[in-house]
Amino acid sequence: MGRFGVVTISVRIIPAAKHLDFIRSQPSASFLQTPAWGQVKSEWESESLGWFDADNEMIGAGLVLYRQVPKVKRFLAYLPEGPVADWSKVDATEFLPPLIEHCKNRGAFGVRIGPALLARAWDAETIKSAIADDNVRSLSAVEPDETNQVATRLHNALRSGGWLPPGPEGEGFAAGQPQFNFWLPLAHPDGRPKTADEVQKGMNQQWRRNIRKAAKSGVVVRQGTREDLAGFHRVYLETAERDNFTPRPLDYFETMWDVLRGEDPDRMRLYLAEHEGDLVAATTWVRVGDHVWYSYGASTSAKRDVRGSNAIQWQMIADAIEAGARTYDLRGITDSVASDDPTLGLIQFKVGTGGRAVEYPGEWDMPINRPLYRAFDAYMNRGAITARVKQVARNPVGILRGALRLTAKPINAFGTLRKAISDGR
Repeated sequence: MGRFGVVTISVRIIPAAKHLDFIRSQPSASFLQTPAWGQVKSEWESESLGWFDADNEMIGAGLVLYRQVPKVKRFLAYLPEGPVADWSKVDATEFLPPLIEHCKNRGAFGVRIGPALLARAWDAETIKSAIADDNVRSLSAVEPDETNQVATRLHNALRSGGWLPPGPEGEGFAAGQPQFNFWLPLAHPDGRPKTADEVQKGMNQQWRRNIRKAAKSGVVVRQGTREDLAGFHRVYLETAERDNFTPRPLDYFETMWDVLRGEDPDRMRLYLAEHEGDLVAATTWVRVGDHVWYSYGASTSAKRDVRGSNAIQWQMIADAIEAGARTYDLRGITDSVASDDPTLGLIQFKVGTGGRAVEYPGEWDMPINRPLYRAFDAYMNRGAITARVKQVARNPVGILRGALRLTAKPINAFGTLRKAISDGR
């Protein structure tokens, strides 16, 4: 709303082509906000939205994914790493209410957003120092090397507007994107592109040594075709079993390939690292504007000593430089730097590239119908609830008390869900 209650910004559904044109006009936007991503997430309904000012000038765009409550025509409206806008020029207090109203009219009980905006950043040397200090357990406790005041203003506007901030790790809806990511800058602070030699010189000695070792061992990295996705998936399944995560099926990656490359022939690439005819590592590469993402990665347990993972990463980085990218994004990390954290190895691997840890504002929720919002939260996090039950069970004294506390949440939540539905809210 404007100063005198006049609506100055409106939101409406736009064609995918208009959405894509806006994305292309931006220096960078998350691939999760491209129209094609809605086709990848086939289990969600999707639509493209445009934001327009009083002069009917388009000032923002967003891919909205709608996740339905089981057996009920009510939805969570989710904009992963969106919406897309120049947050230095738009006022969130005017920009977001039309989105809430639109989603409410579509039957949404809540809206989740997560603008892909740098809020804080820590350079490689700062991260290394934090890891070496036993008194430091998280990057959040360390003075950042960069703070973005635009993101600070957005954070304050979201809080004052009634949006719910990110919860502790493991809480909130199961759908979600990492708040902390790792970026490798491919341009100097003044905007000049870096050369491949400059980027490699910024890596630590172990990374450079492993890249050389892979080359001497005869590792060959090539770009794959759609037919090579089956080989990628075979190694990916091996990785999932070794690292204990639930893998996606092959047809998910085939859909990604078809729709992302259908939107832009260079939106997605597949890389394969081979040694003496054996596939030892495989990755996917996604690009929007001047931002390139390392999306999915896999490696075999055999022949790890030939350093196929380093070779394939270096090839993707070199190709990103050649494509004119300013950022190579190695995606999610946690902010933990504690020596006893099992995820520490991930940030240590990534910091070896010489990049930086970047914090986004995080994902924020606007409950439109609070009973439904709480019930859906319980439904999506039933796995987390089970894990908490197992944790309590390790303490015999607290079994009964803990079980009663934990079971009360889902039972009450679904009771509230049924009541809310019957009331026609």
